Amino acid sequence: MRLSHAVAALIIAWFADFGYIQAVTLDVKEGNTTCIKAELSATFSITYNTSSSTQTVQVPLPDSTAVDAGSSSCGTGDSPPWLVAVFGSGQALGLSFSTNGSLYSVANLTLQYNLSDASIFPGANSSDVVTMVLPSVGIWATINTTYRCMSPSTFEVDEAAVTFSDMRLEAYMTGNDLSPTESVCMADQASTTAPPTTAGTTTTAAPTPSPPGTPERGTYSVNNLNGTVCLLAQMGLQLNVSYFSLSQNKTIQELVNLTPNLTRSSGSCEASSASLVLTQEGSSTLNFTFTLNTTSNKYHLSGITLLANFPDATAPFSASNTSLDYQRSTLGRSYMCNAEQTLVVAKTFSLNTFRLQVQPFEVTTNQFATAEECQMDQDQMLIPIIVGAALAGLVLIVLIAYLIGRRRSHAGYQTI
Repeated sequence: MRLSHAVAALIIAWFADFGYIQAVTLDVKEGNTTCIKAELSATFSITYNTSSSTQTVQVPLPDSTAVDAGSSSCGTGDSPPWLVAVFGSGQALGLSFSTNGSLYSVANLTLQYNLSDASIFPGANSSDVVTMVLPSVGIWATINTTYRCMSPSTFEVDEAAVTFSDMRLEAYMTGNDLSPTESVCMADQASTTAPPTTAGTTTTAAPTPSPPGTPERGTYSVNNLNGTVCLLAQMGLQLNVSYFSLSQNKTIQELVNLTPNLTRSSGSCEASSASLVLTQEGSSTLNFTFTLNTTSNKYHLSGITLLANFPDATAPFSASNTSLDYQRSTLGRSYMCNAEQTLVVAKTFSLNTFRLQVQPFEVTTNQFATAEECQMDQDQMLIPIIVGAALAGLVLIVLIAYLIGRRRSHAGYQTI
């Protein structure tokens, strides 16, 4: 399935390069004020069942696509901004947005398609209207800038894939036109040729930053609607990121400690999932997602997303992985790991944790339940036990040898 979507993405990219996929312009307004504007091309690769096999179709976003005024909105206090575009007979593409005050991002990508539309899905053995949702797609930018990504970007959603290209997008707008200041996606940055150097110019290498040391341990919590704590965490966090440096004109690796007294915690608690969002205003947003298996009563850290704004970076940094399997523990217990752990999230981002204890479910009296310790802590506890046992064994061997030797010496002086 992934292979077919990958091939489809290559075909879509080829058509986009030759201009066969047309861009559409979509606006969400409140009165006469525009709050969301998008100029983009999109193609959907959708796999569906027929009576005898499965088929995959490529559906371009037509130039007749229109904004659904009833479903789209600029957002209110409790509901996020939405851009919902409709086309054909029951097909729709939706983008919801979120912000931390300094950055905005696509919080959810929603695709709806109508299998009863025989012009698109000939021979489909179902007439259902299918809705698919993909969270944290990695589309984000600094507030008051336009997100720009000319390169094709493909996002897989179950049995479908959405490929965007020639995309210029802005949410939380202050004017009716896209901002001339752009936040450029990583794919466009990678395809940009480095500026030529001028002969005779001496370049001084930027000094290598010193390691930040062990991060301070912070206490973070999430409350239910009734005000009680439903998620509790204590940990020191260190971001290990790679990004392209403007001053050094190369990709660098940097360690960044999260500062607890500058970090605000938020999130949500559901029956089988919980999230912890740590925000440093104007700097970074780190999102943890925990998932509970209600059959085995085991939970684990299933997703980490980082959105960050580094002063020397060419664009905002983003990395996300929603298929992780870290910090596994039992419902009703907390997970503890005092040792330093490295959680690999993506090629450009890993997270180092220190003195960690977390409980995302069934927190009572605002305290951690009995902890299940990580293997590294258990191994560190075993080392002194093994060393102590070895020393005790050595002492015992020496003592036995001494007693045997002494007994033999006494036997040599016995009267014959």
